[in-house]
Amino acid sequence: MKFGEHLNKSLIRQYSYYYIAYDNLKNELEENLAQNNDQWSQELETTFLESLEIELDKVYSFCKVKNSEVSRRVKDVKQEVQHTVSLIDSNTPPSKMDFEILEEELSDIIADVHDLAKFSRLNYTGFQKIIKKHDKKTGFILKPIFQVRLDAKPFFKENYDELVVNISQLYDLVRTSGRPVKGDSSAGGKQQNFVRQTTKYWVHPDNITELKLIILKHLPVLVFNTNKEFEKDDSAISSIYYDNEDLDLYYGRLRKDEGAEAHRLRWYGGMSTDTIFVERKTHREDWTGEKSVKARFSLKERYVNDFLSGKYTVQQAFSKMRKEGKKSLQEIENLEALAGEVQYAMIKRGLRPVVRSFYNRTAFQLPGDARVRISLDTELTMVKEDNFDGIDRTHGNWRRTDIGIDWPFKQLNEKDVCRFPYAVLEVKLQTQLGQEPPEWVRELVGSHLVEPVPKFSKFIHGVATLLYDKVESIPFWLPQMDVDIRKPPIQSHIDITRPAREEEEEEEDEEEDSDANDDESDDALIAAMMDAPGNTMDLEEGGYGSIPRDTTTTTQTDPNLRSANADYYERRVQDASNMISRKYFQILEGLDHYFNGDQISKVPKGTVFETEVRAPDGKTICVPVRVEPKVYFATERTFLSWMSIAILLGGVSTTLVTYGSPTTRIASIGFFITALVVIIRSATVYASRVVNIRQKKAIDYEDKLGPQLVTICLILSILFTYFCNY
Repeated sequence: MKFGEHLNKSLIRQYSYYYIAYDNLKNELEENLAQNNDQWSQELETTFLESLEIELDKVYSFCKVKNSEVSRRVKDVKQEVQHTVSLIDSNTPPSKMDFEILEEELSDIIADVHDLAKFSRLNYTGFQKIIKKHDKKTGFILKPIFQVRLDAKPFFKENYDELVVNISQLYDLVRTSGRPVKGDSSAGGKQQNFVRQTTKYWVHPDNITELKLIILKHLPVLVFNTNKEFEKDDSAISSIYYDNEDLDLYYGRLRKDEGAEAHRLRWYGGMSTDTIFVERKTHREDWTGEKSVKARFSLKERYVNDFLSGKYTVQQAFSKMRKEGKKSLQEIENLEALAGEVQYAMIKRGLRPVVRSFYNRTAFQLPGDARVRISLDTELTMVKEDNFDGIDRTHGNWRRTDIGIDWPFKQLNEKDVCRFPYAVLEVKLQTQLGQEPPEWVRELVGSHLVEPVPKFSKFIHGVATLLYDKVESIPFWLPQMDVDIRKPPIQSHIDITRPAREEEEEEEDEEEDSDANDDESDDALIAAMMDAPGNTMDLEEGGYGSIPRDTTTTTQTDPNLRSANADYYERRVQDASNMISRKYFQILEGLDHYFNGDQISKVPKGTVFETEVRAPDGKTICVPVRVEPKVYFATERTFLSWMSIAILLGGVSTTLVTYGSPTTRIASIGFFITALVVIIRSATVYASRVVNIRQKKAIDYEDKLGPQLVTICLILSILFTYFCNY
């Protein structure tokens, strides 16, 4: 879909006068070019720039006013909520209706924030599109100049994190009628070993705010320190991943080898944070009966370098903990064992800083309840920390000190930084055996807002991107990074909607008749726009929509490919007077659809599109393949089964040679050759399968030739024996 059509379909009606006049700017550009024989002058450039400035002022002013309005509404409703909650234990406690009114008000504010974020993103895209069109058609380069004007009026850079946190706290209070769930706010932050079922998704920047607002209606934003006001630095998380020059840890995690480890040092907040968490993640195959686990312990920043080099011993690191006695002796011994293993691995395997990951995390979880935990990582950035190219970036330290949490790290060389284009959503569930996740979670992960990316890893992506020339294998998602993950909106129960009020419903009833005609004309107008040929050569406006990311074949069918009798049977089913006749016509409808309807086998040519993912030159794509011991046993059983068939055929051949007539002896040659073919073929297939399984190759293990070949040889042997006896 062209952007102009997308803008017309996506704009919010109440804000329609404040959007960028994209069509007017586009028409002005094309008309001026047409009137001047495709020659663009400085005078025309000045006029066009003035038009852009007017549109920018309009959009910026509206966003500024609307932001102030939303902030004021949040402040007012906060006072109302606090006052209502304070009356709970009084002689006149608030009623359920009072909390419902407050919830409606907060829902309306949430809808406003959603609309404002959508308004900002759409207008920013509009400015980018029209400037790109201008630069392409006129030959004048306006993008860098106008980007300065955009940065001076950054309506698109508004950060809603603080607003989301405040709304979340208020909404949680109102939803629970002033009695929110209490518990440890860290919710796992103090655990040393924790296991979760985690699934990961990518989120396009256009959908980030909407996703946050949807989640906060079901789970509150997890705040670790409720005694202080929220600051942006509170959500910052940085990790330094370690590996050696051969990238052994990278390849182990990429292939998902049993026991593959990842070592990292993590801290929360700014560079002044004194507590550093040393973490080790260990991958376990399911057949082992164990789960992948993350274990960690904390160190003071001043001891990190000495600990990694072995100068600061494990006993020294935990001596204070032993004296304080706040943890049990068993817990301290487990931590000491972990620290000793990490320290030994760092020294023995020559691990050093390789990649840093930085992101701002918004976590959603009920305090003290880890059954459902959702985290959204935005502004994800990977930074080089290695010295493999001869540049010492850390200068002997455990991390480089020339950057902090000053995203987007403009001071770095572009070769040293990878700014990930999407946010990463992690859904972590702890459900009992046989228990289903909440319905809203299933709707969320199945919506258009997210794109599932199994086994995505920040460490793997950072190494594969920043050390591209050094790695031989890359993750399966890397060649697809240029594919647009946006999908058409899908209506669901989790969508952000405004609360329906009685007076609005009455107005809708009164205007229903008049609106019906308007809706019909609007539908006709949209249909005409969709059917209009438009400017098909306008490449920068094309492709604004969904592109399948699946690496398998996807099929698109024409909705008109229906049986000629489909409408007839549908009417008969609807008009059926009893259950028997209805069932009868449903069966006829199904049979008619099967023989004459829309089937994949009857789809005309040109309606099947394939998305192929090919590895770049000199690289291989690594797709994790789970190999359990029973796979080896099954391969051996198959080989032994074929060998038993070969032994049987060999026995038949030996019997014919020993006890048969001269003619029969000649016929035994066929059985002998067949037995030999079975032995050679089964041994070859077994050897190749064992090698491929050991290397975890994602190939087709089916033997498509062996059974047919043996069957043909056996038939020929039997026929030869039969004809030799006559």
